[in-house]
Amino acid sequence: MLRLVKVEDVVRIPPDKFGEDITKVASEVITEKYVGTLSPDLGLILAVTNVEVEPEGTIIPGDGATYHRAIIELLTFYPMVNEVATGIVVDVKKIGLFVNIGPVDALVHISQVSDERMIYREELGVLEGEETKVRFSKGDIVRGRITAVSMSRPSVLKIAMTMRQPGLGKVASG
Repeated sequence: MLRLVKVEDVVRIPPDKFGEDITKVASEVITEKYVGTLSPDLGLILAVTNVEVEPEGTIIPGDGATYHRAIIELLTFYPMVNEVATGIVVDVKKIGLFVNIGPVDALVHISQVSDERMIYREELGVLEGEETKVRFSKGDIVRGRITAVSMSRPSVLKIAMTMRQPGLGKVASG
């Protein structure tokens, strides 16, 4: 899920930052540009861990800034289908469980919570097994397998999970 990736880019150093440490300025500019963005190739970018900037840049006529090539190391969250993840239930709704698996919440649809039929108990805020009476509530630690990842819009990451297989399901009560 978490990956360290290296990318190459050109960073614009504005004229008001001339004279400052170029690596520090480039790191700030790159952090503002990348962190929190979603890329189909990289996933959700969480942090800039390292920046190597060429000291000599290029000036483009009409723009007083300098442009420098940079090698950037990024920490990204890239969930993959069939990957097993452990997380904390952050919300229980009629539709299913919302499970925090790092920087995002995944949905475990009510039909994918367990092999048995689950009933939503609104007054308790839990999903309960019809026969076994096992309960899933906010704060529970669960393990599931990612079944779908959608990055359809530029800033929206949706993850669906299942817990209907051996070894998956409730790990601990919250």
